[in-house]
Amino acid sequence: MTTRLDAREAEHSRSPADGLRDRLKILRQNLTRVIRGKEERIDILLTALLAGGSVLLEDVPGVGKTTLAKTLARSLDAEFRRVQFTPDLLPTDILGSSIYNPKEGTFTFQKGPIFCSVLLADEINRASPRTQSALLEAMSEGQATIEGVEHHLPEAFIVLATQNPVDFQGTYPLPEAQLDRFLIQLNLGYPDRETEIAILYDQAVTLPLDDVRKVMSLHELTELQHLVRAVQVETSVAGYMVDLVAETRRHPLLKLGVSPRGTLMLFRAVQAMAFLDGRDYALPDDVQRTATYVLAHRLVLTSKGKYGAVSKRDIVQDVMLKVPVPG
Repeated sequence: MTTRLDAREAEHSRSPADGLRDRLKILRQNLTRVIRGKEERIDILLTALLAGGSVLLEDVPGVGKTTLAKTLARSLDAEFRRVQFTPDLLPTDILGSSIYNPKEGTFTFQKGPIFCSVLLADEINRASPRTQSALLEAMSEGQATIEGVEHHLPEAFIVLATQNPVDFQGTYPLPEAQLDRFLIQLNLGYPDRETEIAILYDQAVTLPLDDVRKVMSLHELTELQHLVRAVQVETSVAGYMVDLVAETRRHPLLKLGVSPRGTLMLFRAVQAMAFLDGRDYALPDDVQRTATYVLAHRLVLTSKGKYGAVSKRDIVQDVMLKVPVPG
């Protein structure tokens, strides 16, 4: 029988990292309570969050992309901004600009919506390439250079961008350089029959999002991201990643394979997936779980591949079949 002394000793034996892992579990519960039946996708989203990367949500309207972003922001008690990307949107509408004060005869910099912790770039491909590029520096370096002055963003900064894969009228496809900045590309997909029935009853009176409460501070998230960087990756596992990437660069149906930046992002995602699974070391399984989400959107198909009904995800799966898995 466990005594009170035993319970105290067990509590004292827990490290601060254990407490952070508990917070992470509660965060996951928050997301799964609002977004039903998408546990794997939520794990991938949390992987991106722990790795400090941004997410491209490519899906049809109405499947919960915005709700997912809001749930994440509320759970983290993070400043959340939503920007609806339209053809007339300008870079200054995102970054901010200096406003003249005629009374004092001075200019004051007014920060744009990018200065937050969770930014939802809704329908990002509806804005011009010039406006899309306003996010490049922020996503890769965590800062924004405006009028020659560097402005640092919050340390825990993530972009959740959405685009509709069906309606291409009046859109500007994201260039390869922009796609390469997203750690993962994710689609939620339609729920199954039972889950959709449960969603109807969940929202019959109130919205599950209204009951979401803060479960983790941004400081705790930053500490978790530092712990993820300490996850051990053996040389054989790192070599497995490099071999997968190298195979994409010589695939006959690809015009452009994965860049070295993509390899590094896969490395970070593998560390985060291992940590999310409760381990301080990575396995080849972590590579296989994350590879499709991290690599597929970085590939450029040849004409034969584009018109041959072959998807980029299929090619990543094909590559994983060809490359030997380390023992």
